[in-house]
Amino acid sequence: MKRRTFLLKLYQDRKDETLAALEALGPEIRETASRLGVGNFSIWTVENLLCGYGEYDSDVDLDAAPVLRAKLEPVMDGSAEVICPTGSMRLMYHDIGVVRQDKSLIRHRVFVTKLKPGCTEEYKRRHDALIEARGDAISDGPDSNFTIWYGGGYIFGYCEKVKAFDREMTEDERRDTITWEKKQLEIMDWLTDDVDWITGEKHEAIRRIV
Repeated sequence: MKRRTFLLKLYQDRKDETLAALEALGPEIRETASRLGVGNFSIWTVENLLCGYGEYDSDVDLDAAPVLRAKLEPVMDGSAEVICPTGSMRLMYHDIGVVRQDKSLIRHRVFVTKLKPGCTEEYKRRHDALIEARGDAISDGPDSNFTIWYGGGYIFGYCEKVKAFDREMTEDERRDTITWEKKQLEIMDWLTDDVDWITGEKHEAIRRIV
C-alpha cells in the first residue's frame, strides 16, 4: 500500500464558497477516486488549509489522476495556492500497525502544525527515535495507519484510532503525553486543537470536507 498527500492554502475571500462546493461534491469526488484505484480518499480543512490523503496499490495507473483533478478544478480554480502537489510531501513518521478496512471500527485523528524555522530535521530526528524504540513490533492498536507528512513548513498527520482501544489515559500516560507535547512546542506551533487541553490555547478542530 502506498500513500499520497497534498496541501493547499485557500484564498481568504474564496474560502467559504470553496469549502461549501467541495462538501457538496464530496461523494462524487470519493467515488471517482475509488474508481481510479485511490482508496480511503479524504480532504481535511483547518484555518485556510486543505490537506488531502489517499491510498493506492503499486499497480494503480496514476496517469489517470487528471480525471480526479478534473472533478476538483471547477471548484478550486482561482481559489487556492498549491503548497505541496500530490506526492511531494516528505514522510516524517509511520506506525501502520494493523489497518482496519472497515472504517466504522476507527475514528480519525488528523492534525496540522507549523514547524518553526530550521526545525525540520529535529522533528524528523525525534520521530525516527520513536520508530527505533518500537523496533519491528506491529501493534494492533490504538494507533493504526498512522503517518505524518511534511511540506512547505507544515506538518500533516493522518491516524486511525481503533475504537476498541478507547479508554481514559492512565496517570503515567497523561504525564508522558504532557512531557512530549511540551517539548514539541520548542519546534512547532499547533494549528489544530489537539493539545489545547495542555496549553490552554484555543485552536480550530480539523474538519473533514471530502
